[in-house]
Amino acid sequence: MKKFMSLMLALAMVMALAACSKPAEEKPADADPAPEAPATIVYAVEAGSAGEEVALENGFEIVSVDTQAKALMEVQAGTSDAAIIDSLMAGAMVGEGTSYPDLKITDQKLTEELYGVGCRKDSDLAAFINAVMADAYADGTMMEIANTYGVQEAVIEQKADAYTASADGDVAYIQGKGTLIVGITDFAPMDYKDDNGEWIGFDADMAKLVAEKLGVSIEFVEIDWDNKVFELDGKAIDVVWNGMTLTDAVMETMACTNAYCNNAQVVIVK
Repeated sequence: MKKFMSLMLALAMVMALAACSKPAEEKPADADPAPEAPATIVYAVEAGSAGEEVALENGFEIVSVDTQAKALMEVQAGTSDAAIIDSLMAGAMVGEGTSYPDLKITDQKLTEELYGVGCRKDSDLAAFINAVMADAYADGTMMEIANTYGVQEAVIEQKADAYTASADGDVAYIQGKGTLIVGITDFAPMDYKDDNGEWIGFDADMAKLVAEKLGVSIEFVEIDWDNKVFELDGKAIDVVWNGMTLTDAVMETMACTNAYCNNAQVVIVK
């Protein structure tokens, strides 16, 4: 019995060695080569923007730049494959008859979002702006301004909103110093310069209306969008009014107005 078992074990070992030594099958000479891995798409985004946020959420490879306009420049120059920007800006800046006629808006819509105005945490200025926007919507002024800049389809109805003055609030502080300082970036059609170097746009004109109702002058200051909360808290500016998306992070760190425009993040390619 032992001899039989030894013989069977030896036979199994010989068969295993034969299997291991079998040469690999060669591919035919005309076989298709292995497919190459797809190239990674690089997206240009504005630092601190909703576009950057959604790109990171999706695991996209990104290049962060100062403004959405620079994100478009990246695509135009070929240093990025695509840009993620606000749909309102895309409508004004991309396509035939615009600053970037060779670029196009894809059908890829990454988000649906709302614009609001940002003030210092617990500031009464947000309620004051809500009241001004409600009155401007009711008397047609807001839609007239929107039509000037082609954003009328995005405007949200503003319902009546009351404001109660506070002796030690932000409104009194701004009226006391005589100037409303508005933090912006160059972002057509919301805030941009005309041929005379004056700031215009839907947001700029609405901010001018608020300054008028406050009885103060207005000053526009270009800011680093990534540092907008620090600019507000340090009182370098009084308000952020620049097509700002009402994200959870924004609403946690600022006193925000009611939403006044619909928006989305869209992908731009060449």
